[in-house]
Amino acid sequence: MSDFHVLIIDDEEALVRSLSYALRAEGFKVGAAYSGEEGLALLADSTRRCDIVLLDLGLPGMDGIATLDGLRKLRPNLPVIMISAHGDTRAAVQAVKGGATDYLTKPFELDDLLATIDGTLARPEVAAAPGNLLGHSPAMADLQAAVQRVARSSATRILLLGESGTGKTLVAQALHDSSSRAGQPFIEVNCAALPEQLIEAELFGSEKGAYTGAHQKRVGLVTQAHNGTLFLDEIGELPLALQAKLLHFLENGSYRAVGASQAGSADVRVVAATNRDLADDVRQGRFREDLFYRLNVITIDIPALRERGGDILLLARHFAERQAREEQGAVIRFQADAEEALLRHRWPGNVRELKNMIERLTILMPGQAIAAAQLPGPMQAAEPAGASRSPIEDQLERAERELVFDALARSAGHKGMAADILGISRHALKRRLQRLGIERPDER
Repeated sequence: MSDFHVLIIDDEEALVRSLSYALRAEGFKVGAAYSGEEGLALLADSTRRCDIVLLDLGLPGMDGIATLDGLRKLRPNLPVIMISAHGDTRAAVQAVKGGATDYLTKPFELDDLLATIDGTLARPEVAAAPGNLLGHSPAMADLQAAVQRVARSSATRILLLGESGTGKTLVAQALHDSSSRAGQPFIEVNCAALPEQLIEAELFGSEKGAYTGAHQKRVGLVTQAHNGTLFLDEIGELPLALQAKLLHFLENGSYRAVGASQAGSADVRVVAATNRDLADDVRQGRFREDLFYRLNVITIDIPALRERGGDILLLARHFAERQAREEQGAVIRFQADAEEALLRHRWPGNVRELKNMIERLTILMPGQAIAAAQLPGPMQAAEPAGASRSPIEDQLERAERELVFDALARSAGHKGMAADILGISRHALKRRLQRLGIERPDER
């Protein structure tokens, strides 16, 4: 445990001394603060290492809940164990819902504390790539746990399901980074972005002269991903003719490059992703049933942003800090009414929509405290994210959004062409993009 640094924030000096002594005996590096204000001041120093915080719920002045909120703003991914007095369990549970990792009730045994610390440090959201899969909501905790289980398994065919903009690429990368294949290639291909006539050659390679324009031998992405991971994004857009060849490869690991006389083979973990309803596509004859069942063995559902509660604010601050660094400018902040508006918004474009909004605000209003009135129009009048809507309303919105994204994908992001595909004017498309909250649809 010598590599881990613990910060104790508690106003009981005797308890701090005893905990410090016990933890140092176990090999931890220990720091102490006797108030919430002092603890936040220590953590405001970005050069100070801290791996986990023990935070007293009943601090004088700035209490534990307020300190926890401050911690989340300073270091969103820092694990926090709340320490509550006997009979204060309800408040501790509330703190966990607010972002704490776990809690202990006084008095507790040293073994219980050590077990809680060990369990916390071993949690997926702490041990694995927190920079990729940010979030402390129950939905994200479930996702992080699923990623860890599947990544370390022998499964080589995985299907990611989720709305557009939920971060399927990040999940695929996390699956790779947490697996035994982490040191090998991670190859990504967007099936919707490749010309239909070139997809086969792109995936499986081609021999020189195999088709017009094939002036040299092409090494396919499957070969490049050997011993690693091949991420097939937008798998639902794969042409039917190529679906059969992909199925053959998934079943036995063999393939034939375009124009080749002999088959090749590759050991590849295939992670496929889609925002489409593949089961419905099967019924409509747009997706092969046998390929669907081959892919649908291990599935991971990625939650929509509106299902992630307080993660919305955590991500907003994260993107704001990152964008400020990229722009070499000041970090934007959100006033209370703006934070409420962010939490109310339904985020049809999910994390991508949030990221694009933060980028625009950082460029246009660097360092400002953003009020609700400065947010995009749809967010100012948004219903609460958890507000009930009829199933038909949700289905219609989702169908409309998918049609728009499909048209944009087919037109390579050209809005005029997308409008023609949809049979509407460019202005009508613009209004739909605004209403759906799609900030930068060309970045699909």
